[in-house]
Amino acid sequence: MESFDIQTRIRYSETDQMGVVYHGNYAAFLEIGRTEWMRKKGLSYKELEQNGVMLPVVSLTMNYKKPACYDDLITIKTFFKSQTGAKIEFDYEIYNEKGDLLTTAYSLLVFVNKETGRPMAPPTYVSEKINV
Repeated sequence: MESFDIQTRIRYSETDQMGVVYHGNYAAFLEIGRTEWMRKKGLSYKELEQNGVMLPVVSLTMNYKKPACYDDLITIKTFFKSQTGAKIEFDYEIYNEKGDLLTTAYSLLVFVNKETGRPMAPPTYVSEKINV
């Protein structure tokens, strides 16, 4: 399964009083991974939206194994799982600097026509770049 890694450091604002990353912030980490995976493929959300295509998350599952803490350098591994019809799926793993697995996740996104709000197959140029 093809993957892409990116690192980010945990900021104080992403943690609670105990210095542990608030669970809701993990969705943003996954977006970082997914967005940069797309950029590596020559695509951007901005470009999609300018071409009338939205890509909302319709399902998100996360399993927390260990906490990420303030000032940790985490690695977000994004795995392209599949793209069929209007759907695109990703798996994720988040690790700390020691190599401990902190979180696993899955997301399902759907290509949506910006004007109609209805699901759509991705434009050909998108499918060609995704499936390379």
